[in-house]
Amino acid sequence: MSSLHNRIALFRAERGVSRRELAEAVAVNPQTIGYLERGDYSPSCELALKIAAYFKVPLEAVFSLRPFPPLAQTLGGAAGDEA
Repeated sequence: MSSLHNRIALFRAERGVSRRELAEAVAVNPQTIGYLERGDYSPSCELALKIAAYFKVPLEAVFSLRPFPPLAQTLGGAAGDEA
């Protein structure tokens, strides 16, 4: 069984959005957002689309079937390319 990986916590932190605010915006319980962030629960297609739409990003920016690379690695690679 493959698990669904997400960057919900990263997007929330970046935009200063609480779990409660996101939950209200996508019509779920705040606990559901916590379950999603921890990977304890996989969202329905509709909920995944609502979350991506809330952050105004493509679905693939928030959810993936593969682990996302660490942010430090992503930023480190970008900085190294410029030198």
